[in-house]
Amino acid sequence: MSDEAETEIELQTLPLDAWHRARGGRMVPFAGYHMPVQYEGIMAEHLWVRESAGLFDVSHMGQLLLSGPDLDVELEKLIPADVKGVKLHGQKYSLLLADNGGILDDLMFTRWEDGIYMVVNGAVKYDDIAHLRDHLPDEITLNHMDDQALLALQGPKAADALGRLVPGVAELVFMTGGRFDWNGVPLWISRSGYTGEDGFEISVPGDKAEALADALCAQPEVKPIGLGARDSLRLEADLPLYGHDLDPETTPLMAALGFAVASKRRREEANFPGAERVLLEREQGPVVKRVGLLVEGRQPVREGAAVLDAEGSEVGKVTSGGFAPTLGVPIAMAYVPAAMAEVGTKIQLNQRGKVHEATVTAMPFVPHRYVRGSK
Repeated sequence: MSDEAETEIELQTLPLDAWHRARGGRMVPFAGYHMPVQYEGIMAEHLWVRESAGLFDVSHMGQLLLSGPDLDVELEKLIPADVKGVKLHGQKYSLLLADNGGILDDLMFTRWEDGIYMVVNGAVKYDDIAHLRDHLPDEITLNHMDDQALLALQGPKAADALGRLVPGVAELVFMTGGRFDWNGVPLWISRSGYTGEDGFEISVPGDKAEALADALCAQPEVKPIGLGARDSLRLEADLPLYGHDLDPETTPLMAALGFAVASKRRREEANFPGAERVLLEREQGPVVKRVGLLVEGRQPVREGAAVLDAEGSEVGKVTSGGFAPTLGVPIAMAYVPAAMAEVGTKIQLNQRGKVHEATVTAMPFVPHRYVRGSK
């Protein structure tokens, strides 16, 4: 049996696998699952989310519930966030760090009444679970909520569409969540997402996910959207993807995620993994930085293309790249030496022997449209 055939057999299916296929979803391997890359086409789906509302199946992500004594204290030994400062139903972005300050994963966590709810990346969720279990005391319980599906409704009309089904969700603001009931089905909904648009992430029992997806797509604003548009949307929004733009060799400051170590208390305590290196880089600046690039011409420059210095030597790498449907031009993220990271710097990229001209630009490429407020 070929490796390809074995891989095909080993891929897992999402609760909505048949639902995607019935709606014309083109399925591809991603993070160990069969997942829909597109339905109508990436460009059309991308623009639909920017103008209306798109439904994404992100059930491959790991949903975890942590509980137990001194949970905040113990979790702060693994991530740089101010966990203690997160209020009930408040949500925060953070990073699971290695001892050298490298990024093992990026994640979102929320304070629930009964613990900390955490969403981690699908490709490394089992590694994350093992890391958390190895480093947290035995008194801390970790529940992998693998019977839950996770749907993301994203776009400027998401609140209108979801509000008809679940009254009260419009009262949420960016990075807050709450428990809701839909026809007797318990939902956890947060006003968050990974597209740069307003929207919601909805944790729903896996056996109820199809009924909820049907109800959402019955709304005139909503269409199912695939991984392709999710990738182009997050790229325009300056949202790095773990395993591509982030990895264990990359620190928060290198990744332009300094806001993840913004807590004065956490910096003073300096008791998170890799604190010495991370705080030194925060003070002096990292040697390399993640930057945004506008690429000249029409041809996208993809992950793996080399960043060249004035002598033509490779000094960095493109980690994400593609055509930006909202802007009508190719864009990319790359790691470059700090001296080349200033906005306006001209950079050359080598993709399979062809040299492309690019310019370092401010990110996000497309402004975020989150609904913020004090909650």
